[in-house]
Amino acid sequence: MTPPHVPEIRLHLADEAHNLWHRTEEELAEIGLPPPFWAFAWAGGQGLARYVLDNPDLVAGRSVIDFATGSGLVAIAAIRAGAKNVVATDVDPFCAEAVRINAKENGVHVDFTGRDLIGESCDSDVMLAGDVFYDRAFAERLVPWFSALCERGTEIVVGDPGRSYLPKHRLTELAVYQVPVSRVLEDAEVKRTTVWRFG
Repeated sequence: MTPPHVPEIRLHLADEAHNLWHRTEEELAEIGLPPPFWAFAWAGGQGLARYVLDNPDLVAGRSVIDFATGSGLVAIAAIRAGAKNVVATDVDPFCAEAVRINAKENGVHVDFTGRDLIGESCDSDVMLAGDVFYDRAFAERLVPWFSALCERGTEIVVGDPGRSYLPKHRLTELAVYQVPVSRVLEDAEVKRTTVWRFG
């Protein structure tokens, strides 16, 4: 299917959002696996992918990391916008296959790593991060790492639909979108999603 805010990209996504989310969350919790974030096109990722496609100069001819890639939506958008190379990264092992099949569906190649990159010095020009400030502990790990990457010259652009732990004091607004979402997964049918530059 195509995410509503990025119709030029096709993804293999869950269409029975509520039942799949709750069933798999409960079943996976029993065996210690994370919920299937990769099965949905979250608002922050859709907004960020839209921004990348509409502003290709951000990534064109540059090396890009799509951090916490999930389905690979933002990575695919970056390749389509002319990125020199893109590495999608996510610690969820299911994301490797999700990214592979979604990239193939769109006729592009995206490299993938399942390593936890937080704290590492990444050799990329741009880091894209969609919907990553949903958890306090995770945000507390991200902010100092993003800060260190910025100091080394990496441009960091974030898509966020108003998550609780967004560090607004470190961000400059680039664009705002109204992104259609599933009320089952979010608290509304449309999320105001902002694309920010971290700095």
